[in-house]
Amino acid sequence: MSAVLNAPWIARQATDLLAQRGHAWLLQGPSGLGQYELALAMVSAWLCEQPSAQGACGDCPSCHAIAVHTHADLAVLMPETVMLDLGWPLSEKAQDEIDKKTRKPSKEIRVDAMRDAVEFSQRTDARGRGKAVLVFPAERMNTVTANALLKTLEEPPGDVRFVMATEASHMLLPTIRSRCLAHTMKWPEADEGMNWLTGQGLPAPMATALLRSAGGRPTDVLRQAEAGLSPDWWDALPKAMRQGDARHLADLSPAQAIDALQKLCHDLVLRQAGATPRFFEAGQLPNTAASLSALTDWFKRLMQSARTAEHPFNAGLMLEALTADAQQTLLSRG
Repeated sequence: MSAVLNAPWIARQATDLLAQRGHAWLLQGPSGLGQYELALAMVSAWLCEQPSAQGACGDCPSCHAIAVHTHADLAVLMPETVMLDLGWPLSEKAQDEIDKKTRKPSKEIRVDAMRDAVEFSQRTDARGRGKAVLVFPAERMNTVTANALLKTLEEPPGDVRFVMATEASHMLLPTIRSRCLAHTMKWPEADEGMNWLTGQGLPAPMATALLRSAGGRPTDVLRQAEAGLSPDWWDALPKAMRQGDARHLADLSPAQAIDALQKLCHDLVLRQAGATPRFFEAGQLPNTAASLSALTDWFKRLMQSARTAEHPFNAGLMLEALTADAQQTLLSRG
């Protein structure tokens, strides 16, 4: 299981939630706070053969089955791209279609996968501890997929529990949100994220710099480090965008590039308003005569681009367009 499961702020929340009753939970909050890991901790405890107040034991056959992603009483609903990234097996049919290149892995939670999960919830459990359904990221359910879940979510058959994890709860149908107990993710306490990151092997100077660039979200720091976004890369981003250097974004996915540019735009808006930047040091921000209105319009365009970032027509062209838009905004006057 991910090292994030052992993060102290995740462990505290797991203990709190496991002490409460409820068959459907919605874990919500910004990225980087461990929604998926907390959801996994919850289903592991629900299905564990020797659970404690703190959660799953980690040693029983049930915990082992979850660790190797083969538990018969756990249904995991994710976009196929996310399942592949996290090591969860696809259905035999889906894997065969992808292997034969008849289609690409889905970036949404497919309605047929949801229907399989509904059918799964109606079967008798295999290990005598009930069944669990984990949905992540829940905002990747389209309307058809979400509607296929509604009746089962409201009136679950037998002993089945649901946990949905999301970084964009506003994108979920109100009918889905209303059928769940909501939990807003907690931020790490002072120095907690830093201590945990150094415990994962990140040098303290790198952890400090990347924590700023990640807005204080420790698991986002790990993602940035894995993506090669070093402190030096981050420090050079504002200057590269002012110069229109698209090569600086070349190793990023469109979604990663948009996230970085949104943070740059955010800090420029803060500076215009006389506030302290959040993601960059003040001296790293480029000189620009762009008005607050121009920066706000840029942020809106970035938000629009984010909607298609997971399936761009051409990723390279999208990165070049994002760079050109950033440069044009930074060089604008008024």
